[in-house]
Amino acid sequence: MKLYLFEAGVLRSYKHFFTFAVDVGKEFNVPVPFLLIDHPRGKVLFDTGNALEVVDHKKEHWGGILAAYDPVMSKEQWCVNAVRSIGIQPEDIRYVILSHLHLDHAGGVGHFPNAKYIVQKDEIHYAYTPDSFMRGAYIRKDFDKPVDWFFLHGWEDDGFDLFGDGSLVVCFTPGHTPGHQSLLVNLPKTGKLFFAADSCYTDENLENNILPGLAWNFGDCERTLQKIRRLRDDLGVKIVAGHDPSSWKQYKQAPGFYE
Repeated sequence: MKLYLFEAGVLRSYKHFFTFAVDVGKEFNVPVPFLLIDHPRGKVLFDTGNALEVVDHKKEHWGGILAAYDPVMSKEQWCVNAVRSIGIQPEDIRYVILSHLHLDHAGGVGHFPNAKYIVQKDEIHYAYTPDSFMRGAYIRKDFDKPVDWFFLHGWEDDGFDLFGDGSLVVCFTPGHTPGHQSLLVNLPKTGKLFFAADSCYTDENLENNILPGLAWNFGDCERTLQKIRRLRDDLGVKIVAGHDPSSWKQYKQAPGFYE
């Protein structure tokens, strides 16, 4: 099994959107990660980054949210071209696990024609009818597609073991959105890595108990951070924050990989 890390460009933003009420107005440019796991039983993506449209038509595609999150991505960084750079074709992908359906995570939905798209049922419901404060983060034309959806159901499916061997475990981590999920990757040599996505934007959220700046439910955010701390402190799991510009630099990116 091999794990490849990719960056679908960056978001030019502000710190307080990632650390609630901290460094208000401070410019903060964050990576947009996604990853590919080459497992003996199939190739798996976790998230897909920004849509290709943001390269040349971001104002038309994203609209007013550009005032808060301005994407900068090249065509080579788009998820389909990125996986092709390591010799993998979009038709080769068996599963796409989506942490949630926000615009910087679901931009590749529909571009992997043979994949099952694994998402929380509550997430897709909310994506179609979001609260007003979250509406700009969902781009319906990114995810409203006739793909092969595979739905998980919250706490009932928490710890969903994709291949039944403990290598890829989907963890329910609500708060940022009602159907947010993260991925625990258990590599034979590297060990356990927990890809938090937006349940933990930065190391600062975890270390200093600072809530994220954008959340559907702050109470659930706090409970999810407690869950992540237990994975780290009691079980020795390495936590990979979803948009931390400093800690992201410590990880090697494709074509490098982890085993």
